Amino acid sequence: MSLENLSASFRLDRSRSAASQVYEHLRELIVTLALAPGTPLSRTQVAESLDLSPMPVRDALSRLEKEGLVEIFPQHLTRVQRIDLDSARQVHVLRLSVELEIVHGLAGARDPDVVKSLQAALAKQRACLEVEDFAGFIQFDQEFHKTMYRAAQLMRVWDMIRGASGNLDRLRRLHVPINGKAQAVLEDHTGIAHAIGAGDAAGAQQWVRRHLSGTLTELNSLRERYPDYMLPLADFTDRARG
Repeated sequence: MSLENLSASFRLDRSRSAASQVYEHLRELIVTLALAPGTPLSRTQVAESLDLSPMPVRDALSRLEKEGLVEIFPQHLTRVQRIDLDSARQVHVLRLSVELEIVHGLAGARDPDVVKSLQAALAKQRACLEVEDFAGFIQFDQEFHKTMYRAAQLMRVWDMIRGASGNLDRLRRLHVPINGKAQAVLEDHTGIAHAIGAGDAAGAQQWVRRHLSGTLTELNSLRERYPDYMLPLADFTDRARG
């Protein structure tokens, strides 16, 4: 995507902060890889494309920098950051810990309405996979997990994890279309929903462990396939040691 086309899906809501809306817009483009790692982001060009002053763009880019999604070199360059594998790993550990607790509680409750909502998200994912709509597939993947957080009354935790998941989400975007990953996701979600409905807490946790381990176990093959999208291995190793 060129910076001239940034405004294609952007509609400013005058009742909300412009900086927040620019942040949300750019973050979505980065996480969905519409703005690929390494893409330059001129503050002036972004502002002109969105018909805004530079100030909200500057604030949005600063927020994205804190999330590790852009690099800002003052007076020189801003660009989309390559995928930080250590950031992805750390969010994965957090998400795994939380979701193991969530499914344990949901299995104990055995709420049929929760299971019905999970099944509805699964049906939408299956429909997307049939037509190879991977963007839609990922959207309803998130709906499946969001349903669990909502049922556990942990929406603030959901928002926190989502806000920190940019690098992990980009890895998953790369992974879902290849090596039967999407079909494996469906199988895992089906197992989780079935175990919750059956009141099988241990089984639900087993499915969650399998489900959330998938992308990180494929890091080597993803690095080989998309070497320019990820931080150099030396950088990842140094950060992991720190």
